[in-house]
Amino acid sequence: MSQRTRKRVFLTGATGNWGRYILREFAGRAGRFDVVALVLPAERAAIAEFAAMPNLTVHFGDLTDYAAVETCVRGADFVLHLGAVVSPFADDHPELAHRVNVGSMRNIIEAVRAQPDPGAIGVVGVGSIAETGDRNPPHHWGRIGDPLRVSHYDEYGQSKIIAERALVDSGLPKWVWLRQTGIFHPGVLEIRDPIITHTPLEGAMEWVSVQDAARLMAGICEDDTPAGLWGGIYNIGGGEEWRLTHWDLQSRLAAAVGVPDVRAWYDRNWFATRNFHGQWYTDSDRLQQLVPFREDTFDGALARILAAAPRSIRLAGRVPAWLVKRFVMKPLAGKPRGTMSFVRDGDDERIRAYFGSRAEWEAIGDWSTFTPPAPDRIPKLLDHGYDESKPDEDWSTVDYTAVARFRGGALLSTDARRGDIATPLAWRCAFGHEFTGSPRLVLTAGHWCPVCVRDTWHYREEAGRNEFLAQVG
Repeated sequence: MSQRTRKRVFLTGATGNWGRYILREFAGRAGRFDVVALVLPAERAAIAEFAAMPNLTVHFGDLTDYAAVETCVRGADFVLHLGAVVSPFADDHPELAHRVNVGSMRNIIEAVRAQPDPGAIGVVGVGSIAETGDRNPPHHWGRIGDPLRVSHYDEYGQSKIIAERALVDSGLPKWVWLRQTGIFHPGVLEIRDPIITHTPLEGAMEWVSVQDAARLMAGICEDDTPAGLWGGIYNIGGGEEWRLTHWDLQSRLAAAVGVPDVRAWYDRNWFATRNFHGQWYTDSDRLQQLVPFREDTFDGALARILAAAPRSIRLAGRVPAWLVKRFVMKPLAGKPRGTMSFVRDGDDERIRAYFGSRAEWEAIGDWSTFTPPAPDRIPKLLDHGYDESKPDEDWSTVDYTAVARFRGGALLSTDARRGDIATPLAWRCAFGHEFTGSPRLVLTAGHWCPVCVRDTWHYREEAGRNEFLAQVG
């Protein structure tokens, strides 16, 4: 196959955990694709692994630099936009997170618009399960269109909501937005950050292997991808086998390294009881049907991760558990951002966020009263406030008015055209904020007031006026 017949893919985030696997996937498809990666100059060493990749061109630059982005977009058939400042770093540097995560999406949109034929470029934006926030049981089943409800202090999730809004209502002819879930990658066994204490033991997450997620992104660029994919918002998930509680995950990771009972490593009350993110999806099979990508089992992926782990990790079970708890896990929980630092320092706001109150934290108890969580595995759907059996080409003012009323607000536009789901309309929320958003953004993707979604401490007050939001607590 000649050079000219290969498709050109502009990939951002190429040096991240996911991005590196996508590069490896495209290396195996060198006969069909050329890849252009925009990499920060500081990441020269990280991209050096791919120096011999024949179909890769690296540009060194910054996603916040429009000129650098436009150079990479020029001539591309696809833009796979993974690059982002992610948690926990994003939460400690919110201004940077928004500048990169939102600014880069806007730069890509502008750069695609500037090309001779914007409709010839497929833009794939990547969001996060963090956009829907805390969905602990019994609210652990979710789908696209559910309320957006970011956890406290989660600037990564907030930035992705803004970026998603920008792409969905960009007016670009060919785009798709994917909300990524937890990615099961080799680094999972080596995470030593206090953020691990933010995950409630009963919390639910539908994971996906990094290999499957890479297959998905490369697969979207293949010729047989159905046209019906474009213009949609989807959850990425591994399916039924990958639906775990955090307790399940901790137990299986511990068992893999020879620790029979993970409780020996932790105190029960180190783990937050709320304010994280995660859910099991009722709709993740939809993406699999459009672009088949699932090949991995959890056990198979875990075996690969264990084989690639450092010897110190593989032999962790041989270290007396009390030593691990005393000299590794307890100090970790007490570091800044760790839940026990909040308790030690009397940080009432964060104690409230992660436990409800100090009294609720004190009432958690020890492992003797712990029962492994077993959330209901029968899927449940939230009410989205309109007749979902009605084709979107038949949506009209009647539907939009009902949706706004269900959310305690109002439709302000009087000129909504039947079946036009892409043109932004004017709305007002229950607190009087006025904003715009297309029917696709509001009905399909679950967006509502951009002011209220930023005010995480008033979600409960908002839910008192918004039936849609009230369904998730």
